[in-house]
Amino acid sequence: MECVIGVVGRDFAVVAADTSAVQSILVHKTDEDKVMVLDSNKLMGASGEPGYSSQSTYRRTSTSIQFRNTIPLSTAATANFTRGELATALRRNPYMVNVILAGYDKDVGASMYYIDYIATLHKIDKGAFGYGSYFCLSLMDKLYHPDMTLEEAVDLVDKCIKEIRLRLVVAPQNFVIKVVDKDGAKVHARREYISDSPPDAAPATASAAATEA
Repeated sequence: MECVIGVVGRDFAVVAADTSAVQSILVHKTDEDKVMVLDSNKLMGASGEPGYSSQSTYRRTSTSIQFRNTIPLSTAATANFTRGELATALRRNPYMVNVILAGYDKDVGASMYYIDYIATLHKIDKGAFGYGSYFCLSLMDKLYHPDMTLEEAVDLVDKCIKEIRLRLVVAPQNFVIKVVDKDGAKVHARREYISDSPPDAAPATASAAATEA
Protein backbone atom coordinates (compact mmCIF):
# COMPACT_ATOMS: atom_id res chain seq x y z
CA MET A 1 0.00 0.00 0.00
CA GLU A 2 2.78 2.40 -0.92
CA CYS A 3 2.25 6.01 -1.92
CA VAL A 4 4.52 8.66 -3.45
CA ILE A 5 3.27 12.22 -3.89
CA GLY A 6 4.82 15.10 -5.87
CA VAL A 7 3.93 18.79 -6.27
CA VAL A 8 5.73 21.61 -8.13
CA GLY A 9 5.30 25.10 -6.71
CA ARG A 10 6.46 28.58 -7.62
CA ASP A 11 10.20 27.93 -7.25
CA PHE A 12 10.43 24.55 -5.56
CA ALA A 13 9.20 20.96 -5.72
CA VAL A 14 7.87 18.76 -2.92
CA VAL A 15 8.13 14.97 -2.88
CA ALA A 16 6.53 12.91 -0.11
CA ALA A 17 6.27 9.17 0.47
CA ASP A 18 5.20 6.72 3.11
CA THR A 19 7.95 5.09 5.18
CA SER A 20 6.58 1.54 5.40
CA ALA A 21 8.57 -1.46 4.21
CA VAL A 22 5.93 -4.07 3.41
CA GLN A 23 5.95 -7.60 2.04
CA SER A 24 2.69 -9.48 1.57
CA ILE A 25 0.67 -8.91 4.77
CA LEU A 26 3.71 -8.02 6.89
CA VAL A 27 5.07 -4.58 7.80
CA HIS A 28 8.81 -5.03 8.31
CA LYS A 29 9.65 -1.45 9.30
CA THR A 30 8.07 1.98 9.44
CA ASP A 31 11.12 4.22 8.89
CA GLU A 32 12.11 3.32 5.32
CA ASP A 33 13.07 6.49 3.43
CA LYS A 34 11.71 6.14 -0.11
CA VAL A 35 12.58 9.69 -1.19
CA MET A 36 16.26 9.63 -2.07
CA VAL A 37 18.49 12.67 -2.51
CA LEU A 38 20.32 11.96 -5.79
CA ASP A 39 22.51 15.04 -5.46
CA SER A 40 22.28 18.55 -4.09
CA ASN A 41 19.38 19.53 -6.36
CA LYS A 42 17.43 16.35 -7.15
CA LEU A 43 14.93 14.14 -5.32
CA MET A 44 13.62 10.77 -6.43
CA GLY A 45 10.58 9.14 -4.84
CA ALA A 46 10.45 5.43 -5.68
CA SER A 47 7.61 2.98 -5.24
CA GLY A 48 7.89 -0.72 -6.00
CA GLU A 49 9.78 -3.88 -5.13
CA PRO A 50 12.30 -3.13 -2.32
CA GLY A 51 15.35 -4.31 -4.27
CA TYR A 52 14.50 -2.21 -7.31
CA SER A 53 13.62 0.93 -5.38
CA SER A 54 16.76 0.90 -3.20
CA GLN A 55 18.56 4.22 -2.96
CA SER A 56 22.12 3.03 -3.58
CA THR A 57 21.55 1.85 -7.17
CA TYR A 58 20.15 5.15 -8.46
CA ARG A 59 22.59 7.35 -6.59
CA ARG A 60 25.60 5.30 -7.71
CA THR A 61 24.51 5.33 -11.37
CA SER A 62 23.78 9.06 -11.36
CA THR A 63 27.13 9.83 -9.72
CA SER A 64 29.09 7.69 -12.19
CA ILE A 65 27.54 9.54 -15.15
CA GLN A 66 28.51 12.89 -13.68
CA PHE A 67 32.11 11.72 -13.22
CA ARG A 68 32.29 10.46 -16.81
CA ASN A 69 30.83 13.65 -18.28
CA THR A 70 32.55 15.99 -15.77
CA ILE A 71 29.36 18.06 -15.52
CA PRO A 72 26.28 17.59 -13.32
CA LEU A 73 23.14 16.26 -15.01
CA SER A 74 20.10 18.47 -15.30
CA THR A 75 16.78 17.20 -14.01
CA ALA A 76 15.57 16.56 -17.56
CA ALA A 77 18.75 14.67 -18.44
CA THR A 78 18.46 12.53 -15.30
CA ALA A 79 14.81 11.76 -16.13
CA ASN A 80 15.67 10.73 -19.69
CA PHE A 81 18.58 8.58 -18.53
CA THR A 82 16.37 6.85 -15.94
CA ARG A 83 13.73 6.28 -18.60
CA GLY A 84 16.39 4.75 -20.89
CA GLU A 85 17.58 2.38 -18.18
CA LEU A 86 14.02 1.22 -17.46
CA ALA A 87 13.32 0.76 -21.18
CA THR A 88 16.45 -1.37 -21.58
CA ALA A 89 15.60 -3.47 -18.53
CA LEU A 90 12.02 -3.91 -19.75
CA ARG A 91 13.24 -6.25 -22.49
CA ARG A 92 15.47 -8.27 -20.17
CA ASN A 93 14.61 -8.18 -16.49
CA PRO A 94 12.11 -5.37 -15.78
CA TYR A 95 12.57 -3.11 -12.77
CA MET A 96 9.24 -3.15 -10.96
CA VAL A 97 9.50 0.41 -9.76
CA ASN A 98 7.66 3.68 -10.36
CA VAL A 99 9.46 6.99 -9.92
CA ILE A 100 8.68 10.65 -9.33
CA LEU A 101 11.81 12.68 -10.04
CA ALA A 102 12.00 16.32 -8.96
CA GLY A 103 14.82 18.83 -9.23
CA TYR A 104 15.84 22.45 -9.41
CA ASP A 105 18.02 23.87 -12.20
CA LYS A 106 19.23 27.46 -12.27
CA ASP A 107 18.16 28.06 -15.87
CA VAL A 108 14.84 26.21 -15.68
CA GLY A 109 13.69 26.35 -12.07
CA ALA A 110 11.78 23.52 -10.41
CA SER A 111 10.54 20.61 -12.51
CA MET A 112 9.11 17.14 -11.98
CA TYR A 113 8.91 13.95 -14.04
CA TYR A 114 6.74 10.84 -13.84
CA ILE A 115 8.44 7.57 -14.85
CA ASP A 116 6.74 4.19 -14.44
CA TYR A 117 8.01 0.62 -14.66
CA ILE A 118 7.27 0.32 -18.39
CA ALA A 119 9.45 3.39 -19.06
CA THR A 120 6.69 5.94 -19.61
CA LEU A 121 8.07 9.46 -19.12
CA HIS A 122 6.01 12.61 -18.64
CA LYS A 123 6.79 16.04 -17.30
CA ILE A 124 4.18 16.89 -14.67
CA ASP A 125 3.25 19.59 -12.16
CA LYS A 126 1.57 17.21 -9.72
CA GLY A 127 1.29 13.47 -9.42
CA ALA A 128 1.11 10.39 -7.22
CA PHE A 129 1.82 6.66 -7.33
CA GLY A 130 0.36 3.75 -5.40
CA TYR A 131 -3.06 3.02 -3.95
CA GLY A 132 -3.05 6.39 -2.23
CA SER A 133 -3.07 8.09 -5.63
CA TYR A 134 -6.78 7.23 -5.99
CA PHE A 135 -7.47 9.81 -3.29
CA CYS A 136 -4.58 12.24 -3.91
CA LEU A 137 -5.16 12.95 -7.61
CA SER A 138 -8.72 14.18 -7.11
CA LEU A 139 -7.59 16.49 -4.29
CA MET A 140 -4.78 17.82 -6.47
CA ASP A 141 -7.15 18.47 -9.38
CA LYS A 142 -9.31 20.56 -7.06
CA LEU A 143 -6.72 22.41 -4.96
CA TYR A 144 -3.52 22.67 -7.02
CA HIS A 145 -2.42 25.84 -8.82
CA PRO A 146 1.00 26.54 -10.40
CA ASP A 147 1.97 29.49 -8.15
CA MET A 148 1.62 27.65 -4.85
CA THR A 149 3.78 28.77 -1.97
CA LEU A 150 5.70 26.17 0.03
CA GLU A 151 3.14 26.39 2.84
CA GLU A 152 0.27 25.79 0.40
CA ALA A 153 2.04 22.84 -1.23
CA VAL A 154 2.83 21.18 2.10
CA ASP A 155 -0.76 21.79 3.21
CA LEU A 156 -1.96 20.02 0.04
CA VAL A 157 0.35 17.08 0.78
CA ASP A 158 -0.97 16.98 4.36
CA LYS A 159 -4.54 16.84 3.03
CA CYS A 160 -3.55 13.91 0.82
CA ILE A 161 -1.94 12.11 3.76
CA LYS A 162 -5.03 12.69 5.91
CA GLU A 163 -7.29 11.31 3.18
CA ILE A 164 -5.09 8.22 2.73
CA ARG A 165 -5.13 7.49 6.46
CA LEU A 166 -8.89 7.97 6.60
CA ARG A 167 -10.06 6.07 3.52
CA LEU A 168 -7.46 3.49 2.49
CA VAL A 169 -8.18 0.06 3.97
CA VAL A 170 -4.58 -0.77 4.89
CA ALA A 171 -3.07 2.69 5.03
CA PRO A 172 0.56 3.54 5.75
CA GLN A 173 0.72 5.79 8.80
CA ASN A 174 4.10 7.53 8.62
CA PHE A 175 5.31 9.83 5.83
CA VAL A 176 8.40 11.88 5.01
CA ILE A 177 8.18 15.19 3.10
CA LYS A 178 11.22 16.55 1.24
CA VAL A 179 11.73 19.80 -0.67
CA VAL A 180 14.14 20.81 -3.41
CA ASP A 181 14.71 24.46 -4.33
CA LYS A 182 17.53 26.89 -5.10
CA ASP A 183 19.09 26.10 -1.72
CA GLY A 184 19.23 22.34 -2.39
CA ALA A 185 17.34 19.21 -1.39
CA LYS A 186 16.38 18.62 2.22
CA VAL A 187 13.91 16.99 4.58
CA HIS A 188 11.09 19.42 5.28
CA ALA A 189 8.97 17.43 7.72
CA ARG A 190 7.86 14.00 8.90
CA ARG A 191 4.27 13.05 9.53
CA GLU A 192 4.02 10.26 12.09
CA TYR A 193 0.80 8.74 13.28
CA ILE A 194 0.48 8.77 17.08
CA SER A 195 -2.32 6.77 18.68
CA ASP A 196 -4.63 8.53 21.14
CA SER A 197 -3.75 5.97 23.82
CA PRO A 198 -0.52 4.11 24.58
CA PRO A 199 -0.33 0.40 23.56
CA ASP A 200 -0.56 -0.81 27.17
CA ALA A 201 -3.62 1.30 28.02
CA ALA A 202 -6.15 -1.41 27.09
CA PRO A 203 -4.61 -4.15 29.33
CA ALA A 204 -4.35 -1.66 32.21
CA THR A 205 -8.02 -0.74 31.83
CA ALA A 206 -9.00 -4.41 31.77
CA SER A 207 -7.01 -5.08 34.96
CA ALA A 208 -8.64 -2.15 36.73
CA ALA A 209 -12.11 -3.39 35.77
CA ALA A 210 -11.29 -6.88 37.07
CA THR A 211 -10.07 -5.41 40.38
CA GLU A 212 -13.26 -3.39 40.83
CA ALA A 213 -15.37 -6.47 40.13
